[in-house]
Amino acid sequence: MYMAHIELQNQLPGIVGLLTQFKETAKPLSELAQVLLRGDSTLSEGERELIASLVSSRNECKFCMNSHGATASHLLGDDKELVKQVQEDFRSAPISDKMKALLHIAAQVQKGGTHVTDQDISAAKEKGATDKEIHDTVLIAAAFCMYNRYVDGLGTFAPDDEEAYEEHGKVLATEGYLRYS
Repeated sequence: MYMAHIELQNQLPGIVGLLTQFKETAKPLSELAQVLLRGDSTLSEGERELIASLVSSRNECKFCMNSHGATASHLLGDDKELVKQVQEDFRSAPISDKMKALLHIAAQVQKGGTHVTDQDISAAKEKGATDKEIHDTVLIAAAFCMYNRYVDGLGTFAPDDEEAYEEHGKVLATEGYLRYS
């Protein structure tokens, strides 16, 4: 049996166990994820999930990387290979130059907000990114640094079973995040 750093009244993995037990924080955390990943945006839901997946990968948060990677895959036509390529080296992935520039910004935010430079923003704008898309990218990246640290800082369980992530990703892709609020 797996034990998190704190006593949980359930055996649910990752953030799911935390959201299930701590309802007072589940609501705002779930609502934030819903707005960022499913709200109105010119970035597709799949693109926004790629940002979450990349940041989680770079933060080495196994649960979030795999959950949001599976969600991105479902939203992008079940393209697991694309998600893997983005996580490993987004610069060589078959995505738009605009998305590569936004993922670069997300990767900079993951290192720390001050790593984002005027040149990074200019490069994204030159590739067609809007101020809103840049804003959303930075906020998704920053939020996922928080989510990743929440999940791993409390030592939550991250399954080794890829099928568990596939199921979870399918649910998130179709139902969104408000189910936890």
